Parts: sequence; C-alpha cells; structure tokens
Amino acid sequence: MAETGAATPTRRDRKKQQTRAALMAATLRLVDERGLEHVTVEDISEAADVSPRTFFNYFATKDDALLGGPLPHGPSMHDRLLAVPAGVPLVPAILQAMSADIAEIQGERDLWLTRLRVIKSNPSLLPLLVARGECAEEETVVAVAARTGLSTDDLFPQLAATLTGAAFRTAMMRWATTGDNLYDLVRETFEVLEKGLAPTHEEVTR
Repeated sequence: MAETGAATPTRRDRKKQQTRAALMAATLRLVDERGLEHVTVEDISEAADVSPRTFFNYFATKDDALLGGPLPHGPSMHDRLLAVPAGVPLVPAILQAMSADIAEIQGERDLWLTRLRVIKSNPSLLPLLVARGECAEEETVVAVAARTGLSTDDLFPQLAATLTGAAFRTAMMRWATTGDNLYDLVRETFEVLEKGLAPTHEEVTR
C-alpha cells in the first residue's frame, strides 16, 4: 500500500534512524552474549561508537533499546487504516494497514530473532512488553472505531484490536521457529479470524 502524506526523510532523519538502529543492535547483541544484568549503557554506547548522552537522546533505559521503543517516523495506525479503501473488510484492512510494519520486521529478521530470544531469556522484560502491547492495541482500538464509526468504548473495536493483536503475536512466534515469510503467516492467522475461528476440514479430521 502506498503511504500518502509521508514526508521523505531528510539526511538528518536518516542519520538519526541509523544511530537508533545501531544502538538497538548493540544492545541486543551484548545482552544476548552477556545477559541483561551484565550490560551497561556505557557498554552499549561504546559498542555503537556514541556517547552515553547520545544513547539517552534515543532511549530512556537499556530495556527500551532492547524492545525498540516507539518508531519516530511514519503515519499512525489510525491514518493507515483510514487510508485503506472503505470497501475492504475490516480484518484484511488491518492487515493492509500493518503491511509496512510487517515488511520492516521481515527485513530485520536476525535482529528480531535475537530480540525474541533475549525476551524469552529475561522475564523481567515482560511487564514492559505487555505495556507496549497494550499501547499498540489501544491505538488499534481508536483506528477501528474511526473506521467503523463506533465509540472506542464499544465492544467491537476493543475485541477487534485484541484479537488481531493476538493473531499477530501468534504469527510472530511461528515465524521465529519456522523461518517462513512473516506476511504470509500474519495473513494466515488473520484469515482464521475473518472466518470466525472456524476450524478447517483438515484441522477437524486430525
């Protein structure tokens, strides 16, 4: 899907994105090698060839660097979902709105596999991860409500956000172990949702 209204990043923006990516990669690599408690912000900054002050310009803590933090560019989920033609059913529309994010994750497979491994090895990260997931789902609630003309307090937008979020996480876990294309896995899980969680004939006869 083409992103309308997205400004072309300037040279300064690209430099900032590169620095941010370098800090995330260094944090993940060091924590994966040494363990969370044995890595400091100073270690990360040295590995990324920046100062600790620069680190804090991008991330509040090393945990934020591990999980990635909010992306500083690109249209919101609200804008992307509203940009999908009105005739597209909701679940495929959400998939279309997420396509750029999915492509970015797929393109950074090694980094994401390391991130998933680090999260699994460090349960202390789970509360922050849950909080991030709740923020993402709340953004989807607002987007779905705007697209459907419902209130954010209604059950439908809330349930749509929760179920599509769970479907995406399921696809991510499968992707981490199978090596299949992430977009295909997300599409498969979303198709199950769209069919009302009805099992296929093949699944019933197993």
